[in-house]
Amino acid sequence: MVILENIFELIDMRSFSSVWFWIILALAWSSVSQNVMGAPFDLIVKARRTGGQAAEDLNTLVGIFVRRRLVVVRRAGHWVLGFQVMVLTTVCIMAFGYAMEFAQAVFLLFLPLTLTQLLTLRLAFRIEHDRMRDARLQRALLRHRLWIQLVGLVAIFVTAVWGMLHVMTASVLGL
Repeated sequence: MVILENIFELIDMRSFSSVWFWIILALAWSSVSQNVMGAPFDLIVKARRTGGQAAEDLNTLVGIFVRRRLVVVRRAGHWVLGFQVMVLTTVCIMAFGYAMEFAQAVFLLFLPLTLTQLLTLRLAFRIEHDRMRDARLQRALLRHRLWIQLVGLVAIFVTAVWGMLHVMTASVLGL
């Protein structure tokens, strides 16, 4: 029984006071800002500095990502959007309607990530429509990464403030 208690203590459902939540939050935002439109950031920088094969690799990689993303959107985009809205609404109701801490943490993690998906989708449509390549594509990807990092910065700040308020309130109330 002690082993089972230790496992449940390690995987604590109190999110804001758990180090695991903050590790997942940091990894999620690091991953989202590292890969822009399917291309690693270092490839974008290398393509911008040296051009040549790196620029061609970037054009190819982003082209593949854009085509794959837009195929899914055109075939089942409304279903995916509906499912995401349903899940976010359910989690929001559980989080703030029923005051469930784990649901609050999930909502504060996934709402901004959904916003970054919408920004990525918007850029994918622009890349396809304008047939972006080379320097213009690189500028658009770097600008997109900056926006994703700003969304991440605001999301982490809001989550940290909400988490601190939640932990302080719980400690004052003795929960």
